[in-house]
Amino acid sequence: MGEESKKWVLTVTAQTPTNIAVIKYWGKRDENLILPINDSISVTLDPEHLCTTTSVAVSPSFDQDRMWLNGKEFSLAGGRYQRCLKEIRSRACDYVDEKKGIKITKKEWENLHVHIASYNNFPTAAGLASSAAGFACLVFALAKLMNVKDDLGTLSSIARQGSGSACRSLYGGFAKWIMGKNDNGSDSIAVQLADEKHWDDLVIVIAVVSSRQKETSSTTGMRDSVETSMLIQHRAKVAYTFDAGPNAVMIARNRKAAALLLQRLLFFFPPHSDADLSSYVIGDKSILQDAGVKDMKDVEALPPPPEVSDKIPAQQYKGDVSYFICTRPGKGPVVLCDESKALLNPETGYPK
Repeated sequence: MGEESKKWVLTVTAQTPTNIAVIKYWGKRDENLILPINDSISVTLDPEHLCTTTSVAVSPSFDQDRMWLNGKEFSLAGGRYQRCLKEIRSRACDYVDEKKGIKITKKEWENLHVHIASYNNFPTAAGLASSAAGFACLVFALAKLMNVKDDLGTLSSIARQGSGSACRSLYGGFAKWIMGKNDNGSDSIAVQLADEKHWDDLVIVIAVVSSRQKETSSTTGMRDSVETSMLIQHRAKVAYTFDAGPNAVMIARNRKAAALLLQRLLFFFPPHSDADLSSYVIGDKSILQDAGVKDMKDVEALPPPPEVSDKIPAQQYKGDVSYFICTRPGKGPVVLCDESKALLNPETGYPK
């Protein structure tokens, strides 16, 4: 292969949302293939607020597979990454770009190396299923790069081998991960139940809790909340779940219910006095206007909710929540054609 032929770089950039399980999977029957012991259902979140962007590049000039995560080089040696790369490479198809003079046969993909750069638009340490969005985006972007013809169901079974819940992030709206029965995991795939427009008025509020160590056990907390919670009687109006960490995810059926919920959340879990409201409530900030809250003075002036009585005084938990994210059900993965959003330089294939 001459020096001239080594100069080309082929890149693809994709964006994939994270998802939060509303019916969780509670264990694996196969740790290596990540096969669950039950079906699960999730809601995909709006990528404007919670997503991974991944750029992938291939060039004959690359001498090894390399990855950069949130700006820092990251080892691809882990078995989960290797499995995803191997599965996608095995499904690669011939690629021709006559304009650029690029021709890659199915066989040649096996010996070409890739560069991967990935970025989360939300704090990775927050525990908001960053690996789900990350592996789904990696598999989706590589499949586009390598001209893989398989459907989303097959891609979901590959993403699953990176991170179980990643299989559900290949669809917008509500997705179901079918546990499957086959030992090889071929039937353990995700399917879409309803798209993001099906329940268009849902609002999702996520309370990202303080990183301080838990002071109350789950069992004690659950019992105490049933006995004392001011919000318990509102469960019919607001559904809730928890992500892989301790963060509470609440789903309000419409904006009116979301505004009432946010008023209560800000009353019971106010930020520290020196906090900036614009960094305490992030995502879709328009819910703040619906709640009648413009600044910190409005938060401090919030009256106790009507369900607080003299018998049970209102207890406030300042600083227990780091911030709230207001979002909604969102669409599935997309390819980004705007080169300014690419994380890899299209000329070199290295991070910008």
